[in-house]
Amino acid sequence: MFSGKTEELIRRIRRAQIAKQKVAIFKPKIDDRFSSNHIVSHSDVKLLSSVVKRSSDILNLAADAQVVGIDEAQFFDMEIINVAEKLASQGKRIIIAGLDQDYRGNPFEPIPQLLAIAEYITKTLAICVVCGNPADRTQRTTQASERVLVGAKDSYEARCRRCFEPPKP
Repeated sequence: MFSGKTEELIRRIRRAQIAKQKVAIFKPKIDDRFSSNHIVSHSDVKLLSSVVKRSSDILNLAADAQVVGIDEAQFFDMEIINVAEKLASQGKRIIIAGLDQDYRGNPFEPIPQLLAIAEYITKTLAICVVCGNPADRTQRTTQASERVLVGAKDSYEARCRRCFEPPKP
């Protein structure tokens, strides 16, 4: 979290729009932190998006798009992998943003599988709030134990490998 993933997704989608390409942008229904119908970065950059409950809904909604943007992909079901494959096989450019690790530091499905089939990967890093080094971990700051807890600065902070404290089992 806090590494600029959504901001980078928005930047790439805006470039496609400038190029007059038809874009479709999606976010999972569960992510209503900042807006119910926009993807929104932590610096409040936003783009209108379609909200979907199941990743399979994206196939019909993106039928006419040349470029498909998907934010917070870690909140989608595993079908998102097949959706991305089908859309890419149709010649569409797919841009996906999501966390690759959960708050325990474990791979956050379906992101590892999406990374395996991606042609290009950009890993963005945050800044560790403890020491200032590049951070690739998400430290949960609440006692909640469920894997998926939609939150922001109220529940998480960026940490580097050295400063990250995995939760006790």
